[in-house]
Amino acid sequence: MTRPPTRTTSETQTETQTEATTGTAIPAAPARPRAVNAYLAGLRSPRGLTGLILIGVIGLLGLLAPLLAASPPTAPSGQALLDPGTGGHLLGTDDVGRDLLSRVLHGIRNDLAIILVAVPAAAVAGSLLALLATASRIADVVVQRVFDLLLAFPGLILALAITAIMGPGFVPVIIVIALAEIPGFGRVLRGGVLVQREREYAVAARVGGASRVRVLARHVLPNAVDPLVVQFAVSLPIAVFIEGAMSFLGVGVRPPEPTLGSVLSQAMPYLSSHPTFAAAPLIAVTGLVLGFTLIAEALNKGVRR
Repeated sequence: MTRPPTRTTSETQTETQTEATTGTAIPAAPARPRAVNAYLAGLRSPRGLTGLILIGVIGLLGLLAPLLAASPPTAPSGQALLDPGTGGHLLGTDDVGRDLLSRVLHGIRNDLAIILVAVPAAAVAGSLLALLATASRIADVVVQRVFDLLLAFPGLILALAITAIMGPGFVPVIIVIALAEIPGFGRVLRGGVLVQREREYAVAARVGGASRVRVLARHVLPNAVDPLVVQFAVSLPIAVFIEGAMSFLGVGVRPPEPTLGSVLSQAMPYLSSHPTFAAAPLIAVTGLVLGFTLIAEALNKGVRR
């Protein structure tokens, strides 16, 4: 569903004059419900509300990590591999005696910080490349080949290449996620712009004397950017997977700084003897992915109504 462009009084007067001169009626923009109403309707659905509650609870736990955690996430505070509830540790301790609850909460905090930087960066970069692609045929070919090149590398290979150059850390993880997500945003916006600029109301605005930039800014983009909202929501669970995979393989955030993937990786050798060690980060990762996926599905369903 697309949002109708806003038509100013001056544009209406110009189009009226053009109609009187040429004798040809200039079609008006189609009257459609605003996309924001469709998004809100989707988020109010049971699926959307469930996703919002999941992300809200998990996000709040991560935000309040310094207050909820009994000790710093990197400091040993007890014996190794204590069972949940032992020695004042609600979830027990990890293999070096660090409080597991503290590491999981700070891991959620770090994961969300990475995701909420990387995905918007990918959206901005992909959108700029999409606009460049619509400027000329040569630019379109170049940008499309850039997208093909990024898509040709699996996320894991891309992660290994970036970390081989930069080393592990927060910044390389953000760069890997952004590079992996750029083609999705770019192709969604490029397709929307190419479709919308051939619609009758965009042609009418050009006939009425509006410049190419004005038509793009006031008519085409307001109707073409709506799918980016859904694409943004779809990219969030993918970003969770990428960060988790990188940290799980040891090429993500530098230890001892916790992320959910690194905590889960530490727990793997102890699955049989201490299964609760892996349960907490696994539940957190599952909740994030499920919540973001439900929100994306709810937004997509709302737009398609």
